[in-house]
Amino acid sequence: MTLGIIGGGGWLGRSIGAAMLVKGVLAPANLILSSRSGRVEGFDAWPEVQLTTDNGELARQADVIVLSVRPEQFAEVQVDAADKLVISFMAGVSVDTLVERTGSRRVIRAMPNAAAEIGQCYAPWFATAAVTAADKAFTQAMFEACGSADEVAGEADLDYLTGLVGSGAAYPALLAEAMLAHALARGISPQVAENAVRGVVVGASQLLGRGGMSPAEMVQAMLDYRGTTAAGLQAMLDAGFKQAVDAGLEAAEAAAQRMKAGYAQPRR
Repeated sequence: MTLGIIGGGGWLGRSIGAAMLVKGVLAPANLILSSRSGRVEGFDAWPEVQLTTDNGELARQADVIVLSVRPEQFAEVQVDAADKLVISFMAGVSVDTLVERTGSRRVIRAMPNAAAEIGQCYAPWFATAAVTAADKAFTQAMFEACGSADEVAGEADLDYLTGLVGSGAAYPALLAEAMLAHALARGISPQVAENAVRGVVVGASQLLGRGGMSPAEMVQAMLDYRGTTAAGLQAMLDAGFKQAVDAGLEAAEAAAQRMKAGYAQPRR
């Protein structure tokens, strides 16, 4: 099976393509990467990988076509998929629009994120009725090469998860930024403050899910301990932490829905 990635020079297409080669999901000769420059970094170890600037040629050769471009660039991408499997990584571009623009009924919308680069990506995906069991197995294997994935029941679920999952490291980064600013304001040296924050947000968060505890159980266990952690957690909760998170996720979902309406294409 030949996989073609349009936008293969971008961080997401490049990361997922490389992960599939490393894990043996795909042979190098069966990977085609398209980029505007015709050059893609990070594939020197696999000279058999094909590089192109011609999306039409990629579409003719590939059995599976991945769209890994920014949504606003999609209007410039001309692809005749001829009912091949099309997998889109674009936020806000609906299944109906993808079907109309590519000519394929076998369409999967997915929302991977930047953690694909380190093999820690979680990618929810939604498939049209025409997608086969073999298509779904290939898609799952592609995402498991760089993390994990789940098929979701409806496109509305994917619209919501676009704001939750697609944001990748942005939400932890926001928490880290707030913590770092507070530590610096208290006179902690920049190096110590940054190391401490990274230890919390990146390091200690790896405990989440260990030992079978759910997030809610972990928070409650810390609250029940009634130590300094409990005092900090309770103050954050009292200040409206959960409400702020709710507002952020709802705003992200609304933005995804507006994008989908904006990128909708008329029928041919």
